[in-house]
Amino acid sequence: MRVFVTGASGSIGSVVVPELIAAGHEVLGLVRSDAAAAAVAAAGGTPLRGDLTDLDSLRAGAAQADGVINLAFSNDWNNLEQGIDEEARAVQTLGAALAGSGKPFVHAGLTPMMPSHASTEEDPDTTDGPVGGRGGNSGVVLALAAQGVRSSVVRLPRSVHQRGSQYGFCSVLIAAAQKTGVSAYVGDGTQRWPAVNRLDAAALFRIALEDAAPGTVLHAVADGGDTMRSLAEAIGGVLGVPVESEPPERFGVIGRVFALDMPSSSALTRERFGWQPTHPSLIDDLTAGGYPALG
Repeated sequence: MRVFVTGASGSIGSVVVPELIAAGHEVLGLVRSDAAAAAVAAAGGTPLRGDLTDLDSLRAGAAQADGVINLAFSNDWNNLEQGIDEEARAVQTLGAALAGSGKPFVHAGLTPMMPSHASTEEDPDTTDGPVGGRGGNSGVVLALAAQGVRSSVVRLPRSVHQRGSQYGFCSVLIAAAQKTGVSAYVGDGTQRWPAVNRLDAAALFRIALEDAAPGTVLHAVADGGDTMRSLAEAIGGVLGVPVESEPPERFGVIGRVFALDMPSSSALTRERFGWQPTHPSLIDDLTAGGYPALG
């Protein structure tokens, strides 16, 4: 099928696009710059200029496609609410364009944080706290199942990684350790972070596009929960810097999220779809080193 992918040149989109093409799909990728257009074209896709705030480009992309994968998000922690609002408008626009078509619409969400257990695909999205609005946006996507859209949400853990380039939340820890000479964790460091290699995540987005029933939630979780302290220790070992506890404020707005325990499970996704992560774990990628230089 011809698939419209937003965020096609981003950290996840750049691996989802070749995953789709290798499986025989065509890709129309939303891009904001000449460099992004060149990257999508080099991967075998067709670039479409626009961005998440250009609603006309979203409508045009959806109209030309047999399905949509929405991966774009600003990831600007200094303007988080703005990013969530932009995502909300994009989801509404894409949903309206696909209503009644029966086409697949796969959206990138976040694994929820549950107070008493590792979150599962059957748990509701988190709709409060710093990123609660993103949970609300995922709910809008799932509700499109009642409007004739084969909608699904692939929930991502906070650390989507690949050695040498991407580490999700751990990118913040790495950069802070490089800048300050201390590898820090929040509180006692026992809070757990789930993770997935971005190559494994890419495969699950393709599976959702091809096979997920309307209103399905999938979990792209390979590692159910490494403690924040163990992650900081891995980073400190590579950089040769001390490992110390710091208050949440040390990391700004995102520090409030760093203080939370958020283990997650993908047992139901693996059972239902046969998805099996095969690429290196987050700890493996961290201990391998080769971190990007501090910009």
